[in-house]
Amino acid sequence: QVQLVESGGGLVQAGGSLRLSCAASGRTFSSYTMGWFRQAPGKEREFVAGVTRSSAFVDYADSVKGRFTISRDDANNTLYLQMSSLKPEDTAVYYCAATSSVFIALAALRQRPELWGQGTQVTVSS
Repeated sequence: QVQLVESGGGLVQAGGSLRLSCAASGRTFSSYTMGWFRQAPGKEREFVAGVTRSSAFVDYADSVKGRFTISRDDANNTLYLQMSSLKPEDTAVYYCAATSSVFIALAALRQRPELWGQGTQVTVSS
């Protein structure tokens, strides 16, 4: 089973950029649809972005479209989230997630990821 470890979070000013990474253990990373979620204080966890196997399809929450880019490096078992034009409302704990579903995989990721990382804090100051 794949284990997920996020890194790259931190404190950044509004308008700045950060790149999150999610390192996956195990040999089956490439078979998973991967994604990012976030949870702000007092709010429910929400979907941010997803990418299918072989990077065939990507999906973004409306709130991050045009600002965030998800990518994966299957050779190095790593998922990325490049975040630009950050806003204070992007402040949250960001989680890496995965699903092995092959049927409507991005919808399955949004609704019920099977695997989660421990999260990394992103704080955007105004």
